[in-house]
Amino acid sequence: MVKKSGERIYSSTEKFEKALADSKNVKKDGGEKYVLKLYITGMTRRSQEALRNLEKIGRERLGSNYELEVIDIYQQPRLAKGDQIVAVPTLIKQLPLPMRRLIGDLSREDKIVLGLDLQPKGK
Repeated sequence: MVKKSGERIYSSTEKFEKALADSKNVKKDGGEKYVLKLYITGMTRRSQEALRNLEKIGRERLGSNYELEVIDIYQQPRLAKGDQIVAVPTLIKQLPLPMRRLIGDLSREDKIVLGLDLQPKGK
């Protein structure tokens, strides 16, 4: 599920607490819910490629067990400052713990899968 920022701004703490409260972060099918934030700068080629790759990975590997929030730092610079974003694109995996940050090139699916600590295909 992809959510474009702009409607209501939630703090990181609110999002964390909400995700934690949602069935203790476990979906009905037993899989953990992944809570992800992608920081981009407009709809550049790199931003579009990162978004496309993350949607593909989410669809193929996580099904309905993920939430991806896309934040354009040109439109919402406060959010980037709050999460201490120094380069884009940046992907933050908030849940499941441990929290991780992937910064820069998000064009390689294998590196994203490794960074999100997902099982490789076929395992």
